[in-house]
Amino acid sequence: MNKIVHTVCPLCGSKDIKPFLSVTDFHASGESFIIAVCSCCGFLFTQGAPAGEEMDEYYKSVTYLPHNDQRRGLIAQLYYMVRRYMLGRKAQMIEKISRLQTGKLIDIGAGTGHFAAAMQQRGWQVVAVEKNESARMIARDKFGLDIRPPESLDECAHQSSYDVVTLWHVMEHLEDLNKAWTQAYDLLTPNGLLVVAVPNAASYDAARLKHYWAAYDVPRHLWHFTPDTIQQMAFKYGFLMTARHPMPFDAFYIAMLSRRNQRYRFPVISGFVIGFSAWLRSLVKREKSSSMVYIFRKKAK
Repeated sequence: MNKIVHTVCPLCGSKDIKPFLSVTDFHASGESFIIAVCSCCGFLFTQGAPAGEEMDEYYKSVTYLPHNDQRRGLIAQLYYMVRRYMLGRKAQMIEKISRLQTGKLIDIGAGTGHFAAAMQQRGWQVVAVEKNESARMIARDKFGLDIRPPESLDECAHQSSYDVVTLWHVMEHLEDLNKAWTQAYDLLTPNGLLVVAVPNAASYDAARLKHYWAAYDVPRHLWHFTPDTIQQMAFKYGFLMTARHPMPFDAFYIAMLSRRNQRYRFPVISGFVIGFSAWLRSLVKREKSSSMVYIFRKKAK
């Protein structure tokens, strides 16, 4: 198996890399992976993850909810209920921060197309990109969307014609960070917005649940951002952070999955208690929220 092993930090280039945590792939394989930390900048990343097409096998499961619409089990039902509610919240946020009622948007990692379809229904010109073929088929059947494979981004790059680029819980999956950030920069107009949602490895629930924290999701999650490290990375690629917002429901869902990983008898109840505690504490320190949405603009040249 081809594996991704970093000898220097992907963020700052330091060679001072140390093991941080050993985490099990509870979702698919049962294998264990090491999350490493850079002693210089604090960036966290998965070591020994499968590279290229070999990673695809780790997504082939009916329980991987972003790539299917099967509602099996209470946790899955809750996931889809929250997703439906958050579609409107996301759309309103995009229109508020961009100050546009319509515009051009490209959604990278569109999954089964729910967000792309919601924005299209609101009058936006939307391009949606998704790697997983089965997810693209679901989007075509359900919404009539023509979701493109990632290779199509090469055709769109350097056009600098998009008002908004969104990556909803996608950046942590992308093997080539340099390409992802560079493409986002090239796609945007000078006043365009980059919207990135990722789990927060510095959250209260991550600290409490440790190696059981479901949002580590190794090996599918290659990068484990904090508010500090994602801001550093954005600056490296020509962006300034203009705002950040917590994703309030993620603490509940992630805690429930984490308790299921721990084989608790009642993971929904126990997870709700942990999620509620994490949510309350994040009201005081928003940067400790389970997941965060970051808004970036291009730096002035």
